[in-house]
Amino acid sequence: MKSIISRTLALLAIRTTLFSFSPKPGGEGFEIYLDSKLLVQSYGSDMNTVQSLECSQSAANSRFIIKYYHCGKIGKNRIITIKDAQNKVLKEFNFRDAKTPTGVIALDVKDVRNLKNGSSPLKLFYSSSELPGGRLLASVVI
Repeated sequence: MKSIISRTLALLAIRTTLFSFSPKPGGEGFEIYLDSKLLVQSYGSDMNTVQSLECSQSAANSRFIIKYYHCGKIGKNRIITIKDAQNKVLKEFNFRDAKTPTGVIALDVKDVRNLKNGSSPLKLFYSSSELPGGRLLASVVI
């Protein structure tokens, strides 16, 4: 009896661990990577909290990889906008329509670093046909 309970608890713990870190199918959210290292993962109400990304000189040859999930829809007319602290647009990067609901956007870190014009962090925004008002994904500290 004891072994059945302990096995059940072990299976429940494994199941919880495996599925608690993956996005829910059809949910809205995003992930930001530096090359293959996950920096930000945000879904649901967590998307209202803006996180800071540190972008050191050693990362200059790296890429930000952004995955935005539109409730299972394919993202169209995708744009990453970099703004300064006063919300002035510094640059827009346009991307082709995604082919799958988990379409990837790759942005060279050096392109973001080159926009730095002071000590304030830059703001990284995402917009698309599905999200025309855009969403602040993160602030980038260089």
